[in-house]
Amino acid sequence: MKQKAALVLSGGGARGIAHIGVIEELEKHGFEISSVSGTSMGAVVGGVYALGKLEEYKNWLFTLDKIKVFNLLDFTFNTQGLVKGDKLFNTVKKFIHDEDIEGLRIPYAAVAADIINKKEVVFTEGSIFDAVRASMSFPTVFTPVKTKNGLLVDGGVINNIPINHVKRIPNDILVAVNVNANIQADKPIAAKIETDAKQSVYQKKIRDFYTQLHRIYPSHNEEKLGYFNLINKTIGLMSYHITEMLLEKHAPDILINVSHDACGAFDFYRAAEMVEIGRHAAVKSLESYKPGSKQKPR
Repeated sequence: MKQKAALVLSGGGARGIAHIGVIEELEKHGFEISSVSGTSMGAVVGGVYALGKLEEYKNWLFTLDKIKVFNLLDFTFNTQGLVKGDKLFNTVKKFIHDEDIEGLRIPYAAVAADIINKKEVVFTEGSIFDAVRASMSFPTVFTPVKTKNGLLVDGGVINNIPINHVKRIPNDILVAVNVNANIQADKPIAAKIETDAKQSVYQKKIRDFYTQLHRIYPSHNEEKLGYFNLINKTIGLMSYHITEMLLEKHAPDILINVSHDACGAFDFYRAAEMVEIGRHAAVKSLESYKPGSKQKPR
């Protein structure tokens, strides 16, 4: 009988693609994923897996280059977020259909944060697409999701590794994947970095991105851009410490760490590399796993 595993997937932007390699390696080693919870990109990968679309989603990610990633972004002048998200999320709908969470083949949970009512929102029923859309609405980047009485943003603000919301069953083990670990980047030899053949075009696109940003913050551009980065770094720091506390309180049986320096949050064009990094991290943790022991963050 296969060992059942309750799987928890953290947020982390493009680093979350590493979750795919982790899942593939867990299954290769004979584990059966019996439930999954996730935040932000973790909610995306977990949702795609629960829908049985992981291979299809991975193959699509592998087609992305820098230009395709940029073209998925529809900029808005809304000061609540730089990107409206319609283009991106309509693409995501190809893999995450508007199905009810209750009908998925395994229990699933996604986390968002309600900034009006100052509370965590955990999706365990209703539309999986709505759950994913809310969970990955990173503040200042994607526009938030309005509800009847609230406003939902990325769950990483309040719980970036929802280890306390994954469904448990008797005799399962708890596996957590943290793609924001404060460790040195560890890349397998086989992982290849994207070539710079289109670098000049990409740089133009990046300049266009900052032009849009400066239109939203028109005065003292340099200071405002610094302020924008400060917000994101502050959110990242807050999320990091909340994650560390959660992992201390709910120590998993297997903790799989991927460095926060593995790639940038928007480097989705490095999908193939990130899958291999996730696979490599999983192998290392599985090799050191001893049944009955708990793994602490480091």
